[in-house]
Amino acid sequence: MTSNTTSLSERIADGIVAMIEAAGLEPGDALASSRELAKRFEVTTPTIREALRRLEATDVIRFRHGSGTYVSGGVNRRLLVNPHVSESRSESVLELLDARIVLEPPVAAAAAAARTDEDLAALTLSADNSLKPQYADERPELHFHVALAGASGNLLLRETVEALLQVRARDQIEIRHRYTDRDRDHADHVRIVEAVRDGDPDAAAALTREHLLAIREALAATLGTDPEETR
Repeated sequence: MTSNTTSLSERIADGIVAMIEAAGLEPGDALASSRELAKRFEVTTPTIREALRRLEATDVIRFRHGSGTYVSGGVNRRLLVNPHVSESRSESVLELLDARIVLEPPVAAAAAAARTDEDLAALTLSADNSLKPQYADERPELHFHVALAGASGNLLLRETVEALLQVRARDQIEIRHRYTDRDRDHADHVRIVEAVRDGDPDAAAALTREHLLAIREALAATLGTDPEETR
């Protein structure tokens, strides 16, 4: 690929983002087809596809096989992820869980103090994601722990959790493949939702920490590491 082509696809990607903003499109809304975008920006379809791949890498758009291209959560995100990450390793999987154990309990406490009815509806809906087995590298439209961070009322906290799960997406998917106790996962999520609904920050924080620690211990066992030695 030449530098001119790269520069053009970058400019087109910026133009598509500007178009999304101008049209008021939100995550989940359909984007025009590649052919329509090529006509709009007066470029070839391959150039549009390259621009869209750039936007997919930062989760601004998502491709749905057989359905089309849709605006995704990255369009409103101020913290961008790096799509060029190495493959998942035992150390990186546990590192992700350790980071989440430090970050997410106080976020859950903040959610319990600031939640709205809309937040609770999103939490309740996303809690059911845990009942679904992990297929290949698919990701839910709304991750439960992202919804939990969103309930804090602090957009930057939500984006921080979301960006962490995006930049370490391979590790997060590996966690989902290895941690298969879907019933416990769901029960933990339900208890966290109840604590948030009750406006109990201490319980929300404690339950979130307990939930993540349980996952970490299970993962450490499947990865053949000592849960204590790796912490």
